[in-house]
Amino acid sequence: MTENEIKLKAIAALTGLRGGVEESLVSTLLEEVIPGQFMVPVGGDPEEVGMAVLSQLSAPLSALVNGFIVAFEAVADAYDETGSGPRTELILQELALALARDDAEE
Repeated sequence: MTENEIKLKAIAALTGLRGGVEESLVSTLLEEVIPGQFMVPVGGDPEEVGMAVLSQLSAPLSALVNGFIVAFEAVADAYDETGSGPRTELILQELALALARDDAEE
């Protein structure tokens, strides 16, 4: 699967969630990005096996995160251009503060 195909899956997942599709469908969509099997060195120690799996996961996960970022930036730019509310940076700052408060309460 190419990096752009993975980014498209991330955007499709976000679109689906916002459109009200079942979360299981979104999960299935995202599972398509993660390899179902990994190549590991025969007789490798745990560190070698872990590094082999990590190296095979890093590219698809990076592309998935980049897809979420691309989608967020497009929506944030469109929202900010409307001038109808607080800028995206302020919304994110408030979200971060709320999460920090929740974390401190636990």
